[in-house]
Amino acid sequence: MGMKTKGRIRELLRRGVREGVYPGAVLLVAREGKIIFSHKVGNRSLIPESLPMEKHTIFDLASLTKPLGTTLALMKLVDEERIHLDEPLADLLSTALPQNKRALTPRLILSHSAGFVDWQPFYLKLVKYAQEERKRLVRHWIVEAPLAYSPGRGCVYSDLGFMVLEQAIEERAGAVMAQFLESNFYGPLSLENTFLSSESSAMRFKKERFAATEACQWRNEVLQGRVHDENAFALGGYSGHAGLFGTAEEVYRIVNLLRQHYMRKRDDFLRPETVREFFSRQYHVDTCTRALGWDTPSAKNSSSGRYFLPESVGHLGFTGTSVWMELKRDVVVVFLTNRVHPTRTNEKIRTFRPILHDAVMEELKMGSRL
Repeated sequence: MGMKTKGRIRELLRRGVREGVYPGAVLLVAREGKIIFSHKVGNRSLIPESLPMEKHTIFDLASLTKPLGTTLALMKLVDEERIHLDEPLADLLSTALPQNKRALTPRLILSHSAGFVDWQPFYLKLVKYAQEERKRLVRHWIVEAPLAYSPGRGCVYSDLGFMVLEQAIEERAGAVMAQFLESNFYGPLSLENTFLSSESSAMRFKKERFAATEACQWRNEVLQGRVHDENAFALGGYSGHAGLFGTAEEVYRIVNLLRQHYMRKRDDFLRPETVREFFSRQYHVDTCTRALGWDTPSAKNSSSGRYFLPESVGHLGFTGTSVWMELKRDVVVVFLTNRVHPTRTNEKIRTFRPILHDAVMEELKMGSRL
């Protein structure tokens, strides 16, 4: 990107602040494995005090936990043949399952087509129980609840399935998910600011390092360094669906690792074939755009904009975070914001995000779908 190009993108990011899309943001763009643009704008918090955004601000990545945490752990276990994508839950989990859940598979859950409802306010009940009992309880509630539709016959984006996948990871890895990810990915990649939330992890950093999220009425505080997702909070800081924190640069390092394996440029962490399978759109449900733990661009109104090709993969996070990889033309866009600060009712990012992606692709002279 030339200076003129960068000026256009910077002005668009400033416009996002002026128009109240978000208090602040960090945008990182890479082409062919090289970071060609990195810019911060606005504030990481407005209340209780105004603090400017920094490039190394730590964000609550929200549902980016699904691809960059839970799915990454599953990639490793599938790669080592400790879990198979079409293995039934009845074989994966040690707990008893009702008949309608026994045949569910990681493939169905990863592509959000296993039949689970989208979300439940488990936290309202969980707080009545001791912390050490909560994960066992919520997993029991999920598997005992009715399915919303027949498995493989629909596609509903669901937190619940990923909460179940966390249990499968724990049982086959013989370790909690946070430990497994740290030892297999985050540690070897020297990611010092990427972690699954817990009381101890948050204490490693000053609160001011974090992008603030919501002024939470349930917890009666402005969240900064504490996980925004209520269910994840009640479960100790994270679950399979939410709880990952990180910076834009470290999100890119995880994504670039997967990109390099996908392009067969390395095979030290995973086999390229494993990454390629997870990045492939699943066609068992006609209306579904999901890959395995990742999304792909929808034909209309994609958050990736108009120019990302169908082979692209990406994901969004509720707090205002996103990552998209255009694999054919080798472009990565990491866009982290705190759009829920101070309230989640601000949804302006839905229209802004595709405009930003379009601008990036146009400035890279990729303003077409070929």
